[in-house]
Amino acid sequence: MMSSNQEARTERNEAAAMLSADGQTYGDGARVTGPAQSCVPLTAIRNSRVLSDRVIDFGNGNRTTYRVVLPQDCPSLGFEQRFTYSTSLSQLCATDIITVLQSPGVTRGASCGLAPFQPIELPPRR
Repeated sequence: MMSSNQEARTERNEAAAMLSADGQTYGDGARVTGPAQSCVPLTAIRNSRVLSDRVIDFGNGNRTTYRVVLPQDCPSLGFEQRFTYSTSLSQLCATDIITVLQSPGVTRGASCGLAPFQPIELPPRR
């Protein structure tokens, strides 16, 4: 059974996939700051934060964050909150595939296609 804090976090993370009717704000309060990009340079990715089975925020450690809303759920991604990818280019693209890393150890789980990288501004942390 989930605590009320866990339930609130789950609802907020699922809302992160929902874009408002005007296309400017996500359900978790993140604001769109520019057009979506098909690819981002690997040098622009320093960290990632898995919000759910469909949503990953990629950051560069500064102010730039890219939100990727996968076209469909990637099984166990939200639970495991870790994944790997491989690319022969110096960038990560919407056409690339991620693979969920499952516990224990580094067992490979589901593989899922990415989607465009949407630049966002995250809402202030509460």
